[in-house]
Amino acid sequence: MLFGVAGLFGKFLQLNPAMIVFGRTLFASIALVLVLLILKTDLRVKSGRHLLGFVCMGAILAVHWTSFFHAVQISTVAIALLTYSSFPIFVTFLEPFVFGERMRILDIVVSLVVFLGLVLIIPEFNLANNLTQGVVWGTFSGFTFAVLSILNRKFVAEYSALTVTLYQDGFACLMLLPFLGGPVLALSLSDWRWLILLGVVFTALAHSLFIWGMRVVKAQLAGMIACLEPVYGILVALVMLHEIPSAREIIGGVVIIGSIVYATRNANANG
Repeated sequence: MLFGVAGLFGKFLQLNPAMIVFGRTLFASIALVLVLLILKTDLRVKSGRHLLGFVCMGAILAVHWTSFFHAVQISTVAIALLTYSSFPIFVTFLEPFVFGERMRILDIVVSLVVFLGLVLIIPEFNLANNLTQGVVWGTFSGFTFAVLSILNRKFVAEYSALTVTLYQDGFACLMLLPFLGGPVLALSLSDWRWLILLGVVFTALAHSLFIWGMRVVKAQLAGMIACLEPVYGILVALVMLHEIPSAREIIGGVVIIGSIVYATRNANANG
């Protein structure tokens, strides 16, 4: 639920997306350092190659969250969350090339169904429409998250999930510094409070709870809970922002989420 609600901060904060992501990663990194120190986790990077990998992952994360919050601001929370959820499409076609794995027919079929769901969400095929722009940016955010997920798979074998998250957030924060400039000093106390809440509760705490929960919850259940992230965000946006999804968005969302939940259950059943 915390992950899903995080998207609403794109509406709460009247800041450019890069500034929001900077604040989010800054305070998430601080909170994660404290958590990992309490857990007495070794934070050392094992090699220069790994350090370069973390830098690249931080850059990708910065682009991912910036494009996501941009999608939220120019369209709706529902469109941003549902189109971001398209990332399994990209994972399906990227992962076999990276890991030399066989592509399954079922994965291709699910990807095509998810693509159909995305087409249903598009209000009109006109880039002058801000909602259509939101679909494009949200889908791009999904693509960057797919790339990040594949890189994560390589690194979680060497480091704890929270350690990987810390380095991603930390380098994402550093990558955004050149694009901020003076506006950082102009932030109000209220802005800083929102950013602290976003970074500590809706990022660091959310990651920690999810990872700790997976110690006692089966991967299948954890995967399905994660697939429902857009549902949580859309419901909260409905209550707090009075954003009512259109019929096309609801139908497209059901197609996307239903396909991903089905694929998740099937993958775990066969895993």
